[in-house]
Amino acid sequence: MATAQISKNELKFVIIGAGMAGILSAIKLKEAGFHNIEIFEKEGEVGGTWRENRYPGVACDVPSHLYCYSFEQKPDWSHVFSEGSEIFNYFKNVAIKYGVYDSIKFKLEVTKLELKDGLWNVTTSDGKNTTANYVIAATGVLHHPKYPDIEGIDLFKGDIFHSARWPEGYSLKNKKVGVVGTGSTAVQIVAASIEDVDQMYLFQRTAQWVLGVPNDVIDEQTREKLKNSPDELQKMRDEISRTFTAYFADAVVNAESKEANMLQESCLFNLEFNVPDPVLREKLRPNYKAACKRLIVSPNFYQAISRTNAHLITDHIVRITESGIEIDTGETIGLDTIVLATGFKVDAFLRPMTVVGEDSLKLDDVWNPRPYAYMSIMVPKFPNLFLLNGPNGPVGNFSLIDVAEIQVDYCLQLIERAIEDGDQLVEPKTEATQDFEARRVEATKKTVWVTGCNSWYLDDRGIPSVWPWTMEKFRDDMKQPILDDFIFEKVPSNA
Repeated sequence: MATAQISKNELKFVIIGAGMAGILSAIKLKEAGFHNIEIFEKEGEVGGTWRENRYPGVACDVPSHLYCYSFEQKPDWSHVFSEGSEIFNYFKNVAIKYGVYDSIKFKLEVTKLELKDGLWNVTTSDGKNTTANYVIAATGVLHHPKYPDIEGIDLFKGDIFHSARWPEGYSLKNKKVGVVGTGSTAVQIVAASIEDVDQMYLFQRTAQWVLGVPNDVIDEQTREKLKNSPDELQKMRDEISRTFTAYFADAVVNAESKEANMLQESCLFNLEFNVPDPVLREKLRPNYKAACKRLIVSPNFYQAISRTNAHLITDHIVRITESGIEIDTGETIGLDTIVLATGFKVDAFLRPMTVVGEDSLKLDDVWNPRPYAYMSIMVPKFPNLFLLNGPNGPVGNFSLIDVAEIQVDYCLQLIERAIEDGDQLVEPKTEATQDFEARRVEATKKTVWVTGCNSWYLDDRGIPSVWPWTMEKFRDDMKQPILDDFIFEKVPSNA
């Protein structure tokens, strides 16, 4: 005789993080009938990446109408690629509309997760504990700032900070500014600030390919039309999604594809056409295939770096001094401000929190030497712990909102299956996880990420730590779980 299904009201959910994926998780759980939800957010506001990053020019490299929840589309985006404050306000307004704030406990960081008798014991930074049947880790990818290992970094007498820790209200106006790094953040800062600064020095270790896509203002007439016609709004989103996926997102998974070559040609044209100085142009010319490193989208970076008050420094940084940055020519470049646009620890995921699963197994030990997960969402021996945008997921030029929505739906199917017959625990089988990882590693050999560059996509072996297939395959594979790949068990009777 089958065990009666457990009431959804009996089950407690803890969500870690109130950024894009945390807000989404709370909304979808409530929609599915789960209302016993607690969200722990270590800061004092929602928004995640878009709360923390407030540097000049911060914007998303995914088109605005694609970078929003499918169920809460925004018709009145101001630009094709919206700036960070507009995206932050979008998430804040969605959280208000769907009552997510009621479930959030701010200024509380989860420091430890420990599985005991089928329940997750959750310890927070105030020393208190709670228990949960299910934990959803919505901790983000671009979250923990990565600081460069440069001698003298603490000696500088001016202002020095990571781009993700931009001081509130800080202005670069009339300052001599040094930006260390040449990724999307550095490019955005240079382009947005070049007219305000006295002198701008961009310290480049590796040249980057830049796709020169215009960031047009969306006129009032178009916004009003989309506001009054949900069908037109959906049609626009679908068209953008098809174009973005076919010619941008999917191009990176096949280095020899026609689309990958088109990206290369577009980037090359942008460089050749918009950098008139032949010496500067060669300094900016990468020696690897476009999109091997995350492709940068900017309508005006080349114009900005070509100005008379802009200086591209390709000499090696020796040390930071009290007055500026010393390079290997022996010159010290005097600076008022140093911005470290040096990226994030993309393999941190749940860390630095301590996570202990079955048989006192620590996640740090399981993830030594590198993180992995079944379909990027679950790890064997850690039942009922779900990772959104976890290890080896589609972070390579995909919309992470689309990815998170697909993952949440997948997780909910597993949870519904786990509770339908009284089983409450679900975890992936070790063999299924190993098989997925083996197939993933093999598939990376065809991607653009292995064509000769050093990027944050690569793990300690030089293997891309991302989803190596198309977005269509991701949607198909995540449409419903392969139940034979999972273990479903009842909570121990002494729980």
